[in-house]
This record gives sequence, structure tokens and C-alpha cells, in this order.
Amino acid sequence: MAERVVVMSILGEAIGRVVCVSGSQIITLLDPHTFDGEGHSRGEIQKGRMVKMQTSETSVYGLINGLSVPAPSNEGQESEISIAEIEVLGEVEQEAHNGTNGFKRGVSVFPALGDAVYLATPDDLARVYSRDEPAAMRIGAIHQDRSLPASIVVNDLLGKHFAVLGTTGTGKSCAVTLILHSILERHPNAHVVLLDPHGEYAPAFSDMAELLDPTTLELPYWLLNFEEIEEIVLGTGEPAADRPSAANILRDLILAAKRRYRRDDDGPPITVDTPVPYSLSDLIASIDEAAGRLDKATKATPYLRLKARLRALRDDVRFSFMFGGISVRDNMSKILSRIFRVPVDGKPITILDISSVPWEILNVVVSLLGRLTFDLALWSDRAVPILLVCEEAHRYAPTSGGVGFEPTKRALARIAKEGRKYGVSLCLVSQRPSELAVEVLSQCNTIFAFRMSNQKDQEFVRGVMSDAALGLLDFLPSLRNAEAIAVGEGVSVPMRLTFDTLDETKRPRGATATFSEAWQDGESAEGFLDSVVERWRYQRR
Repeated sequence: MAERVVVMSILGEAIGRVVCVSGSQIITLLDPHTFDGEGHSRGEIQKGRMVKMQTSETSVYGLINGLSVPAPSNEGQESEISIAEIEVLGEVEQEAHNGTNGFKRGVSVFPALGDAVYLATPDDLARVYSRDEPAAMRIGAIHQDRSLPASIVVNDLLGKHFAVLGTTGTGKSCAVTLILHSILERHPNAHVVLLDPHGEYAPAFSDMAELLDPTTLELPYWLLNFEEIEEIVLGTGEPAADRPSAANILRDLILAAKRRYRRDDDGPPITVDTPVPYSLSDLIASIDEAAGRLDKATKATPYLRLKARLRALRDDVRFSFMFGGISVRDNMSKILSRIFRVPVDGKPITILDISSVPWEILNVVVSLLGRLTFDLALWSDRAVPILLVCEEAHRYAPTSGGVGFEPTKRALARIAKEGRKYGVSLCLVSQRPSELAVEVLSQCNTIFAFRMSNQKDQEFVRGVMSDAALGLLDFLPSLRNAEAIAVGEGVSVPMRLTFDTLDETKRPRGATATFSEAWQDGESAEGFLDSVVERWRYQRR
């Protein structure tokens, strides 16, 4: 008895023995003493609990992914066999590891049949979940032991992209804010661009953010590549049958306008996609000139439609951030400096409030921003790491072909596939992961999955997560707010965690209307609708 107490103090409490080893799964036959006198399992043996097994060279750790009684009996616990299914996580070698916790993912030596299985002790949990790297940052607490911090490592998290997924109202926005605050407080010279489709993040970052919306943003039309300008000019106003010929006309005229503006025959060749300024007025004049040379009025119809559409874009106040202004300036460096915070100048994050960007060009704007992010890193002669945070990512990179603006999806996919080589990281935030392009999401090596009730979303997330996390994913429908399953390179091992509570001054603005409060007092009748109509007509928030 004394010997058993000594072993328990070192290894924890034995709960059974290994009866099957198959791949990364180990089957354990539970000992009868793990049940109380009435045949009920004690509370320590639960799905998601960590266990440990000793080999000659290592301590192997795993999570209980399933509990079962293959042949239930009414005759009492003694006549039943109780099974625990364990998914292996990693191991710790018996020798010292230069001051580190020694835990490594993967297993080099598997337990043998008959080896004892022990419940992990608090020291074991600390050894597995703690991160000794200097770049490790706390974001919450481990569900199994709230005294242990849940940490992320910046280089591992950002170096291979990450995603925050879950149903609306589960705490995704607060989690994103918490992660970004943790990063920015440790790295004040970071470069973060956050696409905010609901206008909710501005209060969360106060003085450390550059806030841009259509009234302060400058994205001149000449930065667009041809696919993007074609979508804006011809996307909704050109009959499908006439679009190819109209596109050819527009391509030739834009290329000529760019060449006229530069007036440098000895410079590098210009294509229709080269970000060189050109005058919109000159383009419209060129359309008039080309139409006037035609011998039949019917042939001028596509030219006249192009002219009408360009004038409408120029005169519409909603598009002033892209088509406004009379003069044309080559201020590309200034635009990039403001969006990407180069230099940082005390504001390491740019929040682009795109909630009031006209829906007709919203996807084009996201396409342009994604492309600028990648190209800035591509053409830089020194690394300028940039994190692009894309809220409502399923809107811009949908899984279905033909839905949305395809160049936007390509721009995000390019960052997902090649961004790590040039220092561009992507954070995808979505409430409908099943509608998000798998080729983009599958490149995210760290995933924070919040509560999901939709079966299709759950199955999709299972498909992109590692086998070691599959048991934890069974908890997805029952997670509480601010709880998530984290798996991937940015965390030590797959874990269930509770995010820390944000200070009120750092919380994003809730996007849900408070009906009960708004209906208590009602609106002031005098002047209320007049002010609404004025903002409506003049497109001013």
C-alpha cells in the first residue's frame, strides 16, 4: 500500500492499463477502483481529461476522447468492462531539457500492452501547456486547470496564418481584440490592417489605431488592376453579350491614358495593370474622341455607355474616396504609408471601417487591399511583416465558384499560400466556416473554434483540423461564450481554453441592436426623420 502511495505521488493516480495501441489511439481498460460503490465513474475520468503513460525513455501524454461500456450489465460493475479511448498528444523525455519544459509533439516510443495509465497531475498539465519561449503571450486560461495560462507564440501564430471561427455572439470579436492587444502591447512597431465590416473595432484600440472610413480613406481608381476596374465600370451596367467588346475598349483606352500620363518612352513598359496614375477626365475625353471617329452611330453605343458609367461614378458622393478629386497626383507612397503604418508613428494598427462602402464595390475594395498588402511585401527590399485581419471572411472568399468577386478570393488565397515567404500573415474571422473557401482556410495552421450549432459548420471545421483535436471538437455545440477549442502551431497542444475578460475600454462595439432599451423611450419625433432623410440623400453617416 505504501509503495502504491509513492507511485501515485510521482505519476498521479493509475486508472487502468493499455490493451490496444493503434496509430495515434490507445485503448485503456479502466480499473474497477476508478468507480464508486454504486458503479458510477468518478468525476476525474472525463472526456477531454489528460492522462500519462510511462515508457522506458519517455512520458507519453494524451487526451481521453471517448468513454464506453461495450457490454452493459444489470448485475453490477464487477461484470462490466469499461473502456477509455485516448488520443496521443506528445511526450517528454526522462532526462533534463536545458531548462525547458521538455514537451514535444509526436511520439517516438509508444506504451506497451499492459502499461499503466495515470491521470495527469497539475505539474504534468503545466509541463504540457506552458510555453517557455520569450514570445509566448497569455490570452486566457486552460479549461482543465484555470490556474494555468493559455498562451500563444507570435512567430508560430502569425508565421502560418490563423482563423477565429464560431457562431455570432460567442465572443469572436472580443477574442480577436484580445489577441491583437496582446501582440501590439508586446510589439508596438507592428503593422496590422483590420477590415471592419460592421464598424465595431474602433473603440477597442483608441489612440493606437489609425481609423479610416470612406470619408477619410483614399484609394484612387488608378490603383485598381483591370479586373477590378472592369468589375466596377461594367459589372452591373453592361449587358452580358456586350461586355467582352466593352472590356476591350476600356482596356485599350486605360492603357493609352496611362502612357500619356507618364510620358516616358525610355522607362519600363506599362501594362493595363501597372499602378500608374491617369486622368479620368482624359479617359472620358478619349471615349468621346473614339466614338466620334465611328462612321455609324450604332457602333458608338458601347462608348456612350462607358462614358455614362464613368461620369456616374465620378459624380456619386459614395464613390468619392475612389473617384473623387479633380487633379491627379502620384501619391501612392503616401497612401501606402497611411494604410500600412510605415512608419508606425505610434499607431501600429489601421482599422478600415468598410461598413459604409457601397455594396457594389465592396468586394473590389477588399480585393485591392489584399493585393496591395501582398505586393507591398513582395516588392520591399527588406521585410515589413504585415498582419491582415479579415472579418466576415466568407463574404470575400466563398467556397462556391461564381459567388462573389473571384479576384478577391484569389488575392486572399495568394496571401494564404505564399504570404509567409514575404512576411504577410492572414487572420480569417468567420461565423460560417462551411461557406469559406477550403483552399484559404486550410492554410491557417492555428484555429480558434468557438461554439457552433450548425452541423455543416462543425463537419467543415473537423475536416481542416488535426486528428489530435477531433475529440475536443465534440465539445463545440456546448462551449460557453468566450470558450474555444484551440489547435495548431500557435498553441502548445490542442486545448480547450477560456479567453481572458477584456477591460470595458478595450471591448469592440456590439453589432446587435438593443431592442429592449431602444423601445423604452422611443425616438424624438421633432427633426429625427428630417436628419435621417438628409443623411440618406447625401450619403453621409
